[in-house]
Amino acid sequence: MMRVAIVLLVAGSAFAAEIHVDALSGQKAISPYLYGRNNSLSDDPKKPLAETDWQFLRDAGVRMLRESGGNNATKYNWLLKLSSHPDWYNNVYAHDWDYEAASLQVNLPGVQGMWSFQLIGKAAASKAHNFNDWAYNRSQWWEGVRNNWAGGGGPLPGGGQKEGDPNLYLTDWSADDTTGILDHWLDPNGLGLDPNGLGLDPNQLLYWNMDNEPEIWSGTHDDVYPQQPPVEDFMQMYFAVAKKARARFPRTKLVGPVTANEWQWYNWDNDRIPADGRYCVWLEYFIKRIAEEQQASGVRLLDVLDIHFYPGETKPEDIVQLHRVWFDESYNYPGANGVRRLGASGYDRSITKEFVLTRCRRWLDQYMDPNHGVTLGVTEMGINGDNPNVTAVWYASTLGVFADEGVEMFLPWSWKAGMWEVLHLFSRYGQPIRVHARSDHEDLVSAYASINADLSAMTVVLVNRSLSANTNVNLAAANFPLARTEYEVLRLSGLPPAETFHSHTDNALQEDAVTVEDDVMHLTLPPLSVSAILLWNEPADSPADPGS
Repeated sequence: MMRVAIVLLVAGSAFAAEIHVDALSGQKAISPYLYGRNNSLSDDPKKPLAETDWQFLRDAGVRMLRESGGNNATKYNWLLKLSSHPDWYNNVYAHDWDYEAASLQVNLPGVQGMWSFQLIGKAAASKAHNFNDWAYNRSQWWEGVRNNWAGGGGPLPGGGQKEGDPNLYLTDWSADDTTGILDHWLDPNGLGLDPNGLGLDPNQLLYWNMDNEPEIWSGTHDDVYPQQPPVEDFMQMYFAVAKKARARFPRTKLVGPVTANEWQWYNWDNDRIPADGRYCVWLEYFIKRIAEEQQASGVRLLDVLDIHFYPGETKPEDIVQLHRVWFDESYNYPGANGVRRLGASGYDRSITKEFVLTRCRRWLDQYMDPNHGVTLGVTEMGINGDNPNVTAVWYASTLGVFADEGVEMFLPWSWKAGMWEVLHLFSRYGQPIRVHARSDHEDLVSAYASINADLSAMTVVLVNRSLSANTNVNLAAANFPLARTEYEVLRLSGLPPAETFHSHTDNALQEDAVTVEDDVMHLTLPPLSVSAILLWNEPADSPADPGS
C-alpha cells in the first residue's frame, strides 16, 4: 500500500491540520442531483431562454432544476396554466409548466426537472379578479403585498382593508386533478409534447415535490386556510395525492414534506404533536405517519425526505460553519430554536445541537423497515451576506458534506456570486464516488474526496475556512498510488464582488501545479479558499481535464 502525503506549508507557522484520505474506505455514489438549482428556466413561451443561457447552464454543470416556483406552486392549475401568487396579493398569473418541461428536454437532455403536486385542495381559476396593483402603487413592492386583495379586496377609503373572496379566483382541486399532470406529460397519448413533436422523457421527470411548506399555510395561503389545518388533515391530503401519483406513474419519486425552515422541522402550528401518549416533533411525526400508512396500504408514500433551510446568521465566521448543522453532533448552532422542542419540558434552551440529517435517519430507521430506501434532500436554502469568498466556502462545504452524508438532492433558492464557480468546480472536476476524508481540525479546514470507478483518478477538494490566514495541512492519501511527479491544482480564492463565472473556459479558477517529492506535495491554502487537487495514477499523457 502506497501512502502519499500532501503537505501544505506556511512560512513561519508550525501548525498543520492532519487530513487522511483513503480511496478504499467509505465509498458511496455521489448523487448528481446535488448540483441543482431553483428557478432557472422560462415558463413563458414568449420569453424563451437564449442559447447563451442554455450553454451557461451546461457549462456550469447543473444536473437538476426545480421549477415549480416555491409558494407559487401550491395553487397551480396545470390545465389552465395559471397560479395564484400568495406573495403578491394572491393575484393569478400565467405559468406554462408544459413549455418549461419541453424546453428542458430539448436543451438539457439528461438534466432532471422537478415540479410539484398541489395538496391544498384549491387551484387558480381566473385572472379576471386580480387586484389592480399598477393603479394602486405602480406595482411597487411594500410590506402589504401579502394582503388577500385578489377577488375584490383592497384598501378602504377611510382606512383599513377589505379581504378578497378566494371563490372568485380559485377552484376545487382534487388528488385526481393534481396528479393528472402525470398522464398529461408522460402518457404517450397525452398532450405534453415538446416543440419537435416528441413526447416528454419520463426519465427527466421522476421527482415531484409534495406541495410546498405546508406548516406555514396559515401565513402563506391564508385565503384557503386562515387557521392552520390540523396535522392529520394534512397527512390525509398527502396520502391521497401520493397514492394517486404512485398508481398513475409507479416510478414517481415522492419528495416531501418540504418543510419551511428550522423552526418548522420540529413544529406544526407552532407546537409539538401529541401521539401515542407522548409528543412528537413534526418531522418525526411525519415519518411515523408515513410508515404507518405504508404498512396499512402497502403503497410506498415517500422516496426523499425534503426540508428547507433559511438560517439567519450574518457573521462570516458563523456562515462558514453552517455545513455542521447537518451532521455534527458536537456543534452548538447559534441559530438553534426549533430543535429545543426535543426537550422533555417542550422547549429546552440547553439543546443547541441540530445534526438534523442524523436525526431524520434515526427516525426513518426507527419507524420504517430497515430497507426503507428513503433518502434525504434539501430543495431550498438561502444564506445572508455578499462576500463571494464566504459564500463559496459555505457552498463547497455543504456540497462536500452532502456527498459524505449520501444526500440525494440540493437545490439552493438564493444564488450569490461565488456559487456558480463552486458548482462548476465540483460538477466538472469531481469524481462520481465519495471516499472517506478526515481532518483533525474540521472547524478550520476540511477535505472532500472522490474517485472514479477504476480508482485511476481522485479529486481532493480542500476548504480553508480561516477568514484571514493561510493554513498548513498534512494530507495522507492511502490506497492510491501516484504515477506522476506533477499534478494540477484548481483554486477559488480572492473572488471579487461581481460574478466571475461565464463559461467552462471563462471563469475565476486559478491554475497551479504541485510536484511530488518523496511522496509529499507542498501547497498553501489561502484564507477563504476552495482548492481541488486532481490526482491521477495513469500515464503522463492522460487527459488533464476529467470533465472534457
